[in-house]
Amino acid sequence: MFIQTEATPNPATLKFLPGKVVMENGTAEFRDEEEAAAGSALASRLFAIPGVTGVYFGYDFITVTKEAQEWQHLKPAILGSIMEHFMSGQPVMAVHTRAEESDQNGEFFEEGDETIVATIKELLETRVRPAVAQDGGDITFKGFRDGTVFLNMKGACSGCPSSTATLKHGVQNLLHHFIPEVQAVEAV
Repeated sequence: MFIQTEATPNPATLKFLPGKVVMENGTAEFRDEEEAAAGSALASRLFAIPGVTGVYFGYDFITVTKEAQEWQHLKPAILGSIMEHFMSGQPVMAVHTRAEESDQNGEFFEEGDETIVATIKELLETRVRPAVAQDGGDITFKGFRDGTVFLNMKGACSGCPSSTATLKHGVQNLLHHFIPEVQAVEAV
């Protein structure tokens, strides 16, 4: 098994491409060992490596976020854990992803804004998410109120130094171009 790695715009996050489907449907993000242990054997293995602070699963990639350690020290252990997991034949997720379900819950917008929200979601799905996935992250809709779109930043996007620029200059301009009612974009 050959696992490729790619740098992301976030220096604390590295993207791993195992050459296999990681998540057939949806995505999953883990921010601590407890959450990982409950949801994914692979995420749990990765959190067992000292210095790992976040794990995100996309369709065909895994992003791992670290604390202060250098990648040259962490990368071999991460590659070994990913390889061991896929060679074992275990599923990536222990149960149907709770992260995927929670994305749908808690969305907020005013009555009457359904058409605007549908257009925002379509633009995010077709134009923003594919580009962000190339960098090992994801952006999902959380809400729309008073001209402001609220988005969840996941994977490499979460805590990325360039995420503010991505939101303000990329996503905000795109959404405003197609939907004049959108005045601002904020991360939640």
